[in-house]
Amino acid sequence: MPYFESPVDGTRLHHVDYGPADGPVVVFVNSSYFGTEMWEYQMLPLAEEGYRCVGYDRRGHGRSDDVWAGFDLDSLADDLQGLIEHLDLRDVTLVGHSVGTAEIVRCLTRHGAGRVARAALVAGMVPGPVRSADHPDGIDPELAKAGNDAFRRDRAAFFADGARDFFALDQPGNELSDAYVQSMVRRCHGATARAGVALGELIAGLNVAPELTKLDLPVLVVHGTHDASGPYELTGRRTAELVPNGTLKVYENAGHGLFATHADQLNTDLREFMAGG
Repeated sequence: MPYFESPVDGTRLHHVDYGPADGPVVVFVNSSYFGTEMWEYQMLPLAEEGYRCVGYDRRGHGRSDDVWAGFDLDSLADDLQGLIEHLDLRDVTLVGHSVGTAEIVRCLTRHGAGRVARAALVAGMVPGPVRSADHPDGIDPELAKAGNDAFRRDRAAFFADGARDFFALDQPGNELSDAYVQSMVRRCHGATARAGVALGELIAGLNVAPELTKLDLPVLVVHGTHDASGPYELTGRRTAELVPNGTLKVYENAGHGLFATHADQLNTDLREFMAGG
């Protein structure tokens, strides 16, 4: 299986590279807990259409090394940049989901956009959902801490009990098979307990609002109206207001897992965005 070594500490990170080598490059950055398999409804059809679709398992996730350190945002962003440089990718479209959007933002502000043409922030956790001095309307930090404590106590229950809300399955049109939902719950266990706890703590303290204003490339913001993990008003709407060159797409009834429930709509919007629409 293909691996590259993190420029941070040599951690081996598994990556996939689908589609023609000379196709337009799309790099996918995963949510917490998931590996590259979360993007199957995007990577497979886009690769079949001629896009070069690249993804990697974050440290402590999927087939990448199980490590203790390197879960700070700078290190995670350096891992992403390491993949781009390892494969010598250029004119890249970055597509991130959830905490993956924060890794994209930090990668761009830390390393520049020399190899990146545009970025899509899908159901993002940016700028940061938790209340802070410059974000008084955010989630109570104690609620974020309680969620992280629940994860520590019983992450199996955390994943299983949260699945319906993750995909907003109670909303009209959000139809997924029980088999698919359960398969995604099982895949969450591909991330180590250490990785899950560390990313929960990262999200609880996340605030990249000042960085969003510095992005000097086109940004597509995609968010669902019923996102329970990253509420739209605290994340997607704020992000669209902060980025200088942003396009906002709001999906009615969509939850955090819109990459599955709204796959066709997302793929259409990604194609249009990559074509300069």
